[in-house]
Amino acid sequence: QVQLVESGGGLVQAGGSLRLSCAASGITFSTYAMGWFRQAPGKEREFVAAISRSGSKYYASSLKGRCTIFRDNDKNTVYLQMNSLKPEDTAVYLCAARVWNLADYASAYAYWGQGTQVTVSS
Repeated sequence: QVQLVESGGGLVQAGGSLRLSCAASGITFSTYAMGWFRQAPGKEREFVAAISRSGSKYYASSLKGRCTIFRDNDKNTVYLQMNSLKPEDTAVYLCAARVWNLADYASAYAYWGQGTQVTVSS
């Protein structure tokens, strides 16, 4: 049974930072590309960042320069470090997993976590 469990969300003031974590189980983590997406109320799910099996990274232009994705294969965990947060970053952040190459669209990912809420106050 595949499980992806996000943590690290919360309430932060604009300009602050958060580090999100996603712990995976039930998959051979090192063989999966991992992605982060976000979804605000009433909006479509939006790509944030992805990391390949080998560590290549890809970011959405809206967050590039303000976030870093990295993974620890020994811990079966992928992280998203977010800095200089803005109120418009408020959303539920979800991690996702897919075999092989990274992708920047939600339908490419087979497994999803439940998400962690990030709220940025102005």
